[in-house]
Amino acid sequence: MFYYLSQLPEWLMGEGHAQWADWLSPLRVFQYVTFRSAGAAVTSLLLCWWLGPRIIEWLRGLRVRQEYADKASQAGQNGDADEKLGIPTMGGLLIIGAIDLTALLWAQWTAQVTLTLLSMLVLCLLGFYDDWSKITRQDAAGVTGQVKLAVQFALAGFIAVYLWRLPETRALITEVMVPFLKEPVLASDPANAALTLAAVVGMVITVLAIVGSSNAVNLTDGMDGLAIGSTVIVAVVFYVFTYIAGHAQLAEELLMPHLPGSGELAVVCAAMIGAGLGFLWFNCLPAQVFMGDTGSLALGGSLGIMAVLIHQPFILMIAGGVFVLEAVSVMLQCGWYKWTRWRTGTPRRIFLMAPLHHHFKEQGWHESKVVVRFYILGILFAVLALSTLKLR
Repeated sequence: MFYYLSQLPEWLMGEGHAQWADWLSPLRVFQYVTFRSAGAAVTSLLLCWWLGPRIIEWLRGLRVRQEYADKASQAGQNGDADEKLGIPTMGGLLIIGAIDLTALLWAQWTAQVTLTLLSMLVLCLLGFYDDWSKITRQDAAGVTGQVKLAVQFALAGFIAVYLWRLPETRALITEVMVPFLKEPVLASDPANAALTLAAVVGMVITVLAIVGSSNAVNLTDGMDGLAIGSTVIVAVVFYVFTYIAGHAQLAEELLMPHLPGSGELAVVCAAMIGAGLGFLWFNCLPAQVFMGDTGSLALGGSLGIMAVLIHQPFILMIAGGVFVLEAVSVMLQCGWYKWTRWRTGTPRRIFLMAPLHHHFKEQGWHESKVVVRFYILGILFAVLALSTLKLR
């Protein structure tokens, strides 16, 4: 909304109202992405601080609490789980609400912004339904994994096909970019609407980036402040990448694809940073509220979508290295457990518990130590991702 106010002086000049245009000329500052990003970050932060206590009390009044046995308690960590019983969940409503409202206020409503916010809302509703099912049934089952994956793959598949069908965005699918290289490793003519090998590979990468990111953040959400803090770190990286992708001169200098309109995604990233920090205020140890699948599925999926929209899906694997480690630990644990049970009849485990953060907790690390050390790892991965801007 504020971006469109910045167009008012030009409109008044065209209408012959030069005096009014000069008086309203300070509104032109809203044309700058950097200014609106700063406004978005502060706005979403203040919204979370203001709405947080109210939403927490509202959730408590609805008895929307984590009164079922969580993943940790099912795996044998009952003492830690007991400390978290009764804490309101579904706090993702606060995060997603602050991001969407802030982005609508400060961002230009480009196709990229609209697609990101709508997809974030869809995944938020999926997570909300899952959390609500767990609470009303008083168990940890919730929505089945098959249903979650079906919705996620359907959404990601729609985005992939949508981007491929539009001539102006087809290159996002038909040109496969990897970090540290300035040219695509696989490409086909964007003017060609045929389903080429490059297009198929691009679609698969797009779907995996969105679905994988959504579930990886969800798996990371197991300790107070861990998932949201790691998300903020990744959002800072993508603020830089989205800003550069939308800036013709910087994109050319750093040998990145220039994508007009993608700079507005920087405003969304800034809103995510502010909302994440605002939520962390209430989610740090000891947590007053959990984001639940309502927040984790939406935040992870939106990071994957923005990575695709700026033509950098593999950067997400570097910047979100903590999420990758968490997801890989679960896949290794489950795979090795099933394999050893089939081969020997006696199932074995690689880690004491998966995801990875629970493994260190079982080794005797305090929860705050695990979270802070994962933050440090996240910062190192973020620096590595940013280094790809110069190492091309």
